Amino acid sequence: MRADLDVIIIGAGAAGMMCAAVAGRRGRRVMLVDHAERLAEKIRISGGGRCNFTNRRVGTENFVSDNPDFCRSALAGYGPDDFIKLVDAHGIAWHEKHRGQLFCDDSSEDIIALLRRECDQGKVGWRMPARVQSLEKGDLFTVHTTLGVLKAPQLVIATGGMAIPQLGATDFGLSVARQFGLKVIEPRPALVPLVFDQAQWQPFSTLAGLSLQAELTTGQGRQAGAFVEDLLFTHRGLSGPAILQISNYWQPGQPINVDLMPGVDLDAWLLDAKKAPHAGRCAPALSPKGGPFALGRPGDKKGGRQSLINALTTHWPRRLAESWLAATGMAEQAGCRLADLPDATLRQAGRQAQGWQLVPSGTAGYKKAEVMRGGVDTRGINQKTMQARNVPGLFFIGEALDMTGWLGGYNFQWAWSSAVACGRAL
Repeated sequence: MRADLDVIIIGAGAAGMMCAAVAGRRGRRVMLVDHAERLAEKIRISGGGRCNFTNRRVGTENFVSDNPDFCRSALAGYGPDDFIKLVDAHGIAWHEKHRGQLFCDDSSEDIIALLRRECDQGKVGWRMPARVQSLEKGDLFTVHTTLGVLKAPQLVIATGGMAIPQLGATDFGLSVARQFGLKVIEPRPALVPLVFDQAQWQPFSTLAGLSLQAELTTGQGRQAGAFVEDLLFTHRGLSGPAILQISNYWQPGQPINVDLMPGVDLDAWLLDAKKAPHAGRCAPALSPKGGPFALGRPGDKKGGRQSLINALTTHWPRRLAESWLAATGMAEQAGCRLADLPDATLRQAGRQAQGWQLVPSGTAGYKKAEVMRGGVDTRGINQKTMQARNVPGLFFIGEALDMTGWLGGYNFQWAWSSAVACGRAL
């Protein structure tokens, strides 16, 4: 049976367009199919509208997967420097933020336009918006869409994961994998805020909007994660880069450990501060009406003469110190001068602040997640070509695979790397 196409690619996002462009420029007859009315919405909103398109430092250690070494070949074949050269060739201005993160100077639209131009140069065809109604494999792959039937010997699934369903994300790629007998690692939201039981979180709900740097850890062995990033309190739990990062490693029912003063030996600091000259007894910890902590009299702000709460505000916003001491059962000690508190009490404060253990009740879900963890089991995929080992001609790339990157441009780099590996093999 003769086909008018060499390749059908379902999904016109970052990975799909990149793969189409590479294959098209190699002379392959490529058709891109996507159900969305507007092209590449996830690229458009990424990076606050400026697209964190890669990271200068990318390695296997920046990904979470049941088979983490799978990404090594693709990353070696097409890395950050390669994509930067492509961005430069299209005259797109960019800048580097902290920790190697690269963003467009102007807009994410620049990356979308780059991919569209690359596809045009490869003479890629488009069916968009076109919903896939069914597909099957005989001598060729046959894809039934709302814009007609397509046939080709090769089919690439680049439909991403289930994160941000309001932009059209679905489990289509996982359904195709199951249809053809491939194993799927159970998917769940990743790079996502964590939420807590309402009663558990009530003491901290008033801190919504407060942000500070913290160190978070969770998991064990190869599934352990540790990050020092900004932590954001919300009405329902925690968010910010620190939580988004640790969410890739967190398992339901597992605790996360929070150090609210990374880089500070709080025990030693409080004990040293206690040694300064002092006078007087403990001031009332709470106002008569049970409101905010008494802040101490003017002048009680040095060494052992300062109150515990004033000492903590050297490192924390005051409202965090107030809520923290109340929630950890140290309300009565809050207004006491350091010099009047037992060493054991100060050590307890230090341990609690640097060893806060929390068990989230869940995540904020796919609506708030940036990516999906899990996906098509990569042990059933050829790491050099992205082809399914047991289904000749069927390929999976990008987020549909069980390969989840950290926050900071890593997931886009996986999209480019896996797409190029596949495009070169088609």
